[in-house]
Amino acid sequence: MNTRVVTPVVRRPDNHLKFVWRMLMTGGCFALFGIGGLLLTAWFHILCLRQKNPARRTQLARRVISWSFRLFLAVTRRLGVLDYHIRGAHLLRQDRGNLVLANHPTLLDYVLLASVMPQCDCVVKQALLDNVYVSGAIRAADYLINSQAEILLAESEKRLRAGDSLLIFPEGTRSPHGAPMKLQRGAANLAVRSGCDIRIVHIYCSQRFLSKGSKWYQIPRTKPQFTVEVKARFSAGDFFSQGDRSPALAARRLTQHLAGVLVPENSQSFEIT
Repeated sequence: MNTRVVTPVVRRPDNHLKFVWRMLMTGGCFALFGIGGLLLTAWFHILCLRQKNPARRTQLARRVISWSFRLFLAVTRRLGVLDYHIRGAHLLRQDRGNLVLANHPTLLDYVLLASVMPQCDCVVKQALLDNVYVSGAIRAADYLINSQAEILLAESEKRLRAGDSLLIFPEGTRSPHGAPMKLQRGAANLAVRSGCDIRIVHIYCSQRFLSKGSKWYQIPRTKPQFTVEVKARFSAGDFFSQGDRSPALAARRLTQHLAGVLVPENSQSFEIT
């Protein structure tokens, strides 16, 4: 995929006709996502039955997920629902054996990142296994489940050593619009205990759109623009002090660091706690 690198421009609010068109097309895109999810879930169930090689099955499932997200985003852009720009996508495609940590302002954050990560591994919520639209994809892609605490850390370390790039949103859920960013320590604990590198990603949306608590039909008067910025990569080992090799203290230092570096430069709505 050739990622366009374009500086977002300030847009005027849509006139009434364009606004109505965008609302209708937003509903259509959500319907498309749901129908596509059902079709892919059926395909993933067949894949799980027919492909007996777990590694091959996982690789194929992740590649199909990435391709389907690229297609979905292209449709949303073409229909005028939204625009998006991903800067540094090549860095995500070439990363291996590291955590990818991103802020989480909207419902589309995972879609945007996975669209440019053909072999994206991810930690997902247990509740998503009961979602008919995505459960098949989660099982076929062999994503990690956040409720499996007894094996989550060891399995994550194993995958990182094997070269997987593991996507985690340290907030655990979407950020409430305008509320302080609150980070959980799970990602930092995993990073310091595995000694892996961390890639920071900023996600910014120019308008309030698909944030926590928002409905799909609550669209802004101006077409939303998503900007994804792939930032620096650094080592979790840097957060151990010379005199104290405690993983708990290193994780605390890393969490404090993440509370600063995960805030997009052009976002003014976050308060760091």
